[in-house]
Amino acid sequence: MNPILKNSLAVIAGIILGSFVNGGIISISGSIIPPPSGADLTTEEGLKAAMHLFEPRHFIMPFLAHAFGTLIGAFVIAKLCATNKMKFALGLGFLFLLGGIYMVMILPSPLWFTLLDLIVAYMPMAYLGGKLGIK
Repeated sequence: MNPILKNSLAVIAGIILGSFVNGGIISISGSIIPPPSGADLTTEEGLKAAMHLFEPRHFIMPFLAHAFGTLIGAFVIAKLCATNKMKFALGLGFLFLLGGIYMVMILPSPLWFTLLDLIVAYMPMAYLGGKLGIK
């Protein structure tokens, strides 16, 4: 297969699978760690209004969603790419990081979570996923 086509398909697969993992973890998070009493998390406005009710435990699942989504996406890319495996894996990490920055801008969160999420969940996980996928 043409390396450009193979790399393109690998990147698409990594983005789709990484996003699926992220969304899947977010969708089950309420059953693992119940949201604060009285919080409406079904809308962006409800989530913003309830943010002050969140305890540190309520940020575990979003962090894991971001970290594992990036890790799996980068792993898939590194496994499937024909060339430049780590560059494409890190590219996914950067793309997901941009998404994380956007979320921080529209949905304020505590500074400790913002820093942890943006510093640890994206580029380091993309690097780790790329390394694991190259082995």
